[in-house]
Amino acid sequence: MSADQESWRPKLALASASPRRYALLQQIGITPDAVLPTDLDETPLRGEKARALVTRLSRAKAAAAVKVARADAGLNRAFLVAADTAVSVGSRILPQTHHVDEAAYCLRLLSGRAHRVFTSVVVVTPDDAVRQRVVDARVRFKRISESELEAYLASGEWRGKAGGYAIQGLAGAFVVKLVGSYTTVVGLPLYETAGLLTGDGFPLHFGWGNTA
Repeated sequence: MSADQESWRPKLALASASPRRYALLQQIGITPDAVLPTDLDETPLRGEKARALVTRLSRAKAAAAVKVARADAGLNRAFLVAADTAVSVGSRILPQTHHVDEAAYCLRLLSGRAHRVFTSVVVVTPDDAVRQRVVDARVRFKRISESELEAYLASGEWRGKAGGYAIQGLAGAFVVKLVGSYTTVVGLPLYETAGLLTGDGFPLHFGWGNTA
C-alpha cells in the first residue's frame, strides 16, 4: 500500500487489550491504529444470562473507548471495534479465571459435556452510529482426566481466560466438537466483524492485494 493510499484509509481503534483480538483483526488485513482498553466491572447482573451480559458489556466498552477516541485529534474520525465473550454451561456464566481453584472448577464442569460461547462485537462508525452482532458457538469437551487437568493447570494458560481455557491453545486438545465459528470462541467473530465494517464503508479488502 502506497503512502497516499495509507493516508486515505480510515483509521480503526480496538477497544480491547486482548492480543488474540488484535491478531484476529490482523488476520483479515487490519492492523489497528490504536488500542483503547477499558476498565469496567464485568460482573454479571443478578439473573443476567450470557447473551445479555456480552451485549451489555461490549456496548459499554465501545462507549468508554469512543469517549477517548473522539478526544484525540488522530482518532476523532476512526472506526472502533469492541467485543466481549462469555462461556456458559446451561444458565451458569463461567468466570474469567484468575486463581487455580477457579480454573479447576471450570474445567471439571466443562469436562465431558457441551457448553456455549457467546461473543458480541460492536462497531462504531466515524459518525458514531453503533452496529452490533451477538454470535454463539457450541463446544463439546472430552472427559478430562485428573492427570490431564493437573498438567493443564500447571501450564498457567488458564489465567484470565473465560471458562479457564483458550481454544487456540493447549485446551484445543480437549475439544471434541465445535458447532459455529472458531473465531467466536477465540473472542472476535471475523465474519460478523468484517460484515459490520464493510457495511458501513470501511475498505476492508483494499489492501488485500499487498498481503502475499
